[in-house]
Amino acid sequence: MNSELKTLDLIDLISERHLQLRSIAEGEWNEESDIHISNSEWFIMARIYKKNPSVSQVTRRVDISRQAVHKFAKGLQAKGLVEITDSRHNKRDKCLMLTQLGKECYEKNLLLKKDLEMKIAEEIGLDTLNTLKRILVSNWGIREY
Repeated sequence: MNSELKTLDLIDLISERHLQLRSIAEGEWNEESDIHISNSEWFIMARIYKKNPSVSQVTRRVDISRQAVHKFAKGLQAKGLVEITDSRHNKRDKCLMLTQLGKECYEKNLLLKKDLEMKIAEEIGLDTLNTLKRILVSNWGIREY
């Protein structure tokens, strides 16, 4: 391993690439759509796609407060992307579900991200991309918070 790689911090490298990719993905979405959707809103939509979770369930799966999840859900509802209903099991909790428009936007965004992934594969090679994906999903022996 060369000395330059040894001095680079893994966490910062992953974070910087993540921010770069999210920025590109958000920019491409905003170029093609009249509906602005922030990265945090995409994150919430990903947690409810093809599901009908409660706000509490979403909160447990993301690293933001219950109040923030509720605020994002209200914003998504105002855009016509999410439907908020009362929970059958807890009267104080609300359930979230993508509307048809929300599903269409989410699936269109998946295609945009797939295109970005293919551009990356063209640059670094498909084998390298697949190796990176295997590394990212593998067990790193670290605990979750």
